[in-house]
Amino acid sequence: MIRHLALFKLDEGVGRDDPRAVAGAAAFAALGGQIEDLRHWECGWNITERPIAHDFAINSAVEDADALKRYLEHPAHQAAAAQWREFATWVIADYEF
Repeated sequence: MIRHLALFKLDEGVGRDDPRAVAGAAAFAALGGQIEDLRHWECGWNITERPIAHDFAINSAVEDADALKRYLEHPAHQAAAAQWREFATWVIADYEF
């Protein structure tokens, strides 16, 4: 199994109530039911106010590297990620477990 983690940081001046952020969060929330390769899917807003914290997180899992590639290339994932490019930056980590 491969764990895929993504942490998003909203751009300066963008809040989680910004319509773009609301739509982006909804788009990612819907992915769990849209992409067959996902074995685990959860996402949500950060609940702490620490300066080093990111604003939104995705925690997911897929079977193997091929499934990860299919997930990343899936049109629904591409569309959701494109929304976030407009108002946030992110970091990822993919690891086997």
